[in-house]
Order: sequence, then structure tokens, then C-alpha cells
Amino acid sequence: MEKPFAITLDVGSSLANRTGSWRTTRPVYVDRLPPCNNVCPAGENIQGWLYHAESGDYERAWRELVKNNPLPAIMGRVCYHPCESSCNRGQLDETVNIHVVERFLGDEAIKHRWQVEPAPASGKQVLVIGAGPSGLSAAFHLRLLGHAVTILEAGPLTGGMMRFGIPKYRLPREILDAEVRRIEEMGVTIRLNQKVDDVLATMKTEGCDAAFLAVGAHLAKRAYIPAGDASKILDAVAVLRGMEGADRPLLGRRVVVYGGGNTAIDVARTAKRLGAEESIIVYRRTREKMPAHDFEVQEALEEGIMMKWLSTIKEGVESGFTVEKMALDEKGFPQPTGEYETIEADSLVLALGQDVDLSLLGKVPGLSTQNDMIQVDGNMMSSYPGIFAGGDMVPSERTVTVAVGHGKKAARSIDAWLRGSSVQAAPKHEVATFDKLNTWYYTDAPKAVQPVLDIIRRQSTFEEVLGGLNESNALLEARRCLSCGNCFECDNCYGVCPDNAVIKLGPGRRFSFNYDYCKGCSICVTECPCGAITTEAETI
Repeated sequence: MEKPFAITLDVGSSLANRTGSWRTTRPVYVDRLPPCNNVCPAGENIQGWLYHAESGDYERAWRELVKNNPLPAIMGRVCYHPCESSCNRGQLDETVNIHVVERFLGDEAIKHRWQVEPAPASGKQVLVIGAGPSGLSAAFHLRLLGHAVTILEAGPLTGGMMRFGIPKYRLPREILDAEVRRIEEMGVTIRLNQKVDDVLATMKTEGCDAAFLAVGAHLAKRAYIPAGDASKILDAVAVLRGMEGADRPLLGRRVVVYGGGNTAIDVARTAKRLGAEESIIVYRRTREKMPAHDFEVQEALEEGIMMKWLSTIKEGVESGFTVEKMALDEKGFPQPTGEYETIEADSLVLALGQDVDLSLLGKVPGLSTQNDMIQVDGNMMSSYPGIFAGGDMVPSERTVTVAVGHGKKAARSIDAWLRGSSVQAAPKHEVATFDKLNTWYYTDAPKAVQPVLDIIRRQSTFEEVLGGLNESNALLEARRCLSCGNCFECDNCYGVCPDNAVIKLGPGRRFSFNYDYCKGCSICVTECPCGAITTEAETI
């Protein structure tokens, strides 16, 4: 008996005449690049580890995370999370609180002492100079690849600018120490108080085949402010570094901080916690032009930090400092007005930026530098073969996340160089933009909010200001991820296909199309929540 010309539940029998021949376009499954992954300076597979976290498999999520970032408990606290600014969910309700889930996974790893194992020994030795975020990241990834690594750190403690530039109320030192300890337990050797004056000589002494330079920007920029003996002027780096010693800096009851970056905010908030009755930031432009991140400015204002916008320090006087008011010209640039006032203050802290000490490179022939930074190629290698650099030493944005990304990229490039090959970057997929999603399928879900320390303790102690998530709300927050651009096996395409042309391949294997029966109606494309199906012209 001839089979009926109709759709039946018997897959493959409904359209005996193979209606795929009707198509002019065909659906295809694609993997698009999630916008969070696309902008992450550390190159994390954010969507990948969120996928495991939303199933409650936190260890697997952490292991996926540390393939690219060995410091998740730190990063979840100090990263300025550009991933969240790009998150498509922000156009639906609120962005996924990615950095807080990352922090939760990092804290879980510390609590349970999760560890990763390095590859078999390669027989190669790499020197890393600097135990800050970039150096630690490079050492971690080099050990994963089987290389022996020695870190030489000029200071008395590990962490670099994470320790000496980020206050304890943002990054508790026990968290920093725990993340560093894990890297040491992988077999990385860290030697403190080891200032390197000659890179090539040190490489020879240590028997190293390559070197990664990751010295932080510890030298404060100065500005000439006439003061004589009347006023106490310090630099922000020295103040924050002094917080790590037994004798905390003496700033007085009224403190002025000159600058508009995140370091200026950190110093002003630190001064308040040290007992200053007044902590005032003087900045020559407006709040809108302030390089400090807005949420940090807001937290400072909540803690009673005062701001003097459009002002500049002119000189020190007996009781404080003379400030000149500025005004914006027609192009928006601040110009002096000739109007002055005096701010009473016991000390002035300059937070005008930092530079890197490049003296260790003096005996490296032909090494190219510009504007006190090392010039590197796309693989992070300098003009001297075998010497790589990253973090504050190269032209880039100076953040922990960028530094961690540099360390990973350099480690993989060093590995390839030691093996006589080169790293070939894989081509990027198309970014999964919001218009590619079908958000009708996603339910409203409120964003998890971090607990915040009360104002009284924020003003008087160095307790951590922002708390973390627990296992329950971390799970719910991870589940807010839309899985932009990548199939998460929701079965929508399988359920809506009128031709029974979608084939389930089994858990974790996604789907395929039976093009003999697919008419190219594109219902699957329209109804895919995450934009993981597109159409292409038929090639018959």
C-alpha cells in the first residue's frame, strides 16, 4: 500500500517524495561567539563555565574557568567586568552577575582545595620576573604545559599591585594568598626579595630557556607643587604599600587626594578608614570625565568622601593647600580661572598614575621600547628573541584582568617558541547579538544582589565591603545566562519542526537536520531561543 502524502509521527515515512527538494534555503546549526566571551580581557569561556555552574557542578565549572584564568577568587572581586556591560540579558531585564558567580567558584575552590595537575615535564625552564597578576598567570599556564618555572619577585610579598595597589576592603589578603599558594603547589618556585638588574645574566644563572617580564607599575608619577616645609606630600603607591606593613601611614585628620583614577578613590577611602575626619578628592575635570569607575565613585560618596571637581592644586601653604578653580572651555577642556581657595589639610596624596622601572633591560641589546614600555608583537615577544613581556610593561589598559590575559597569551607563545613552532589564533565566530535571540522563551529572573557591609564598618574597618553569593543564589544567577549563540539542547527545534527533519543526537551531542525532508521553512530558526540556527542558500 502506498504511504500517505501527509506528516505522520513515523519519522522518515511522512514524505516519501523527499520534500527537501522544495528548499531554496536550508537551516544550519552554528556556534556564535557570546558577547561576554568576546570582550573578556582574560579570554575566559564565560558561557562555558556558567553552563556547568547552572547544573550545580561547581568543580567542573571552576575547572573550565581556570583553563584561562588561574585567579577566579581574585578576579571575581577586582575585575571591572566588561563582560557584564556586553551581556545581552541587560536588554531583557538585567545583566547576568557574572563576576559574582566567578567569585563564588573561586571561593569554593579555596574551601575545597581544588587543584590542577601540570603536564609531564618538558625539560624546559622559564624565568618569570614579577609575582603580580601577569607573572602568576604566565607561571600557572607554563606549568600546565609542563615547563619548570621560577618567579623572581623584587618585593617581600607576592601579588604585585594586587597587594600593593588594591586595598584589603576590596581584596582580602587571605584570598590573594590562597590563590598564589595553589600556583606554588603546582611546582612553581617563587623567590622573594630578588630584584633583577640584568635579565640576560639572570637567565643564564638560572639556566632558563626563555623569560617573561611582568614588573608592575610601582613608580608613582610626581607633580611639582611648591610647598616648602609647610605641607606633607606623599604618593598614592607609597600610602597603599604602607598599608601592608606593621606601621600604617600617618595622614592626619584632614587628607586631600589629588587625582581622578581608581587609585585616588582607593587612597581616599583608605584615609577614611585610617581615621581621617575629612577625605577630599581634588580632580581637575568633571565626574563624567573621571577615569575612576562610576560604582567606585558612588561607594566613596556613600562613605563620606568629598569631591572637588574642576579644581587643581597650586601650592602648599602653612595650614593646607591652595586650589585653583577650573572652567570648561567650548571644547570641554578645563582651563584655569584665576580664582583660588585654601583647603585646610594635614597631608596631600598624589594619585597621578604610575610608571614601570625598566632598568633591568639596560643590558639587553636591541630591545625596543617606547614611552617607557616594551614593544611586543602579537605573541607578546619583545624584539629580543626569547624575552616576552606583559601586564604593566607593555602598552595596554592596566587592570588585573588584562594582565592575567597577557600572562596566558605569553605562556602559550613561549611554549610554542620553545617547541620551535608558533601560535596560530583560531578565527573568531560571529558575535551573538541580541537581535539573534528569541527572548520570548526566557522567563523574568531578578538579578542576585551582593550583600554590602554597613556604612559604619565601611568607614572604620578594612572588612570586605561586598559579600559573595551562597550555593543557592549562585545557582540561580548562573541559570540566568541566555546561552547566547550556542545550542543548549532545549529541544525547541525538535518540537516545532513540521517535517520531523530534526534529529536528536543524544545528550551533549546536540542535533542535526535530515535534509531529505526539511522544506527550509525556517520555523526552527525563528523559534531557537539562543540564536544557534541560521539559514544559508541551497547549493543544489
